[in-house]
Amino acid sequence: MVIAKEPVPGRVKTRLTPPFTPEEAAALAEAALADTLRAVLRVPARRRVLVLDGRPGRWLPPGFTVVPQEAGGLDERIAAAFAACRGPALLVGMDTPQLTPELLAPATAPDAWPPGRAWLGPAADGGFWALGMAEPRPEAVAGVPMSRADTGAAQRARLRRLGFSVEELPTLRDVDTAADAALVAAGAPPGRFTALHAALSGAPAHEGSAG
Repeated sequence: MVIAKEPVPGRVKTRLTPPFTPEEAAALAEAALADTLRAVLRVPARRRVLVLDGRPGRWLPPGFTVVPQEAGGLDERIAAAFAACRGPALLVGMDTPQLTPELLAPATAPDAWPPGRAWLGPAADGGFWALGMAEPRPEAVAGVPMSRADTGAAQRARLRRLGFSVEELPTLRDVDTAADAALVAAGAPPGRFTALHAALSGAPAHEGSAG
């Protein structure tokens, strides 16, 4: 699952403004989402779902089932997404355009989901960019405080308290601020986000293809 917000100016990536305009911030959000979806298409999965706040656009490639986000806080929306799953499920956000199938490989291997297994991808700001459970349980997320420096730690503790064995994916940086965007673009593989960030910031783009 990819949980995302429609990239509308003024509604997404508002912390990128300034130095970017609301339109540029939304374009960067769209590029990040497109790169994330492209990466997810390249990993083994029985089903790929976009859990969307808003309407799909031209950035959505074929191969995804689109379902609307439920109302409520982020914890409630994530919990509702897992409530709709049967069997192992892994959720990622739209804020990590540096995502690759290799980064997800530990959680998408054939032996990655024994009973009681959970996966957590920590974010550099203390949150998390990925969450997975072999047996999805909405109560593993509902009530966990979101968008805080201790969100990842609280989520990890909740999973362990419910009896999950928690394995971790690599730590990644979310694109929240202009400084984050520059650091992510500098280390991400070539893609829409790196090309657009280079064009908007005047930085040199990566060499190579977007794959």
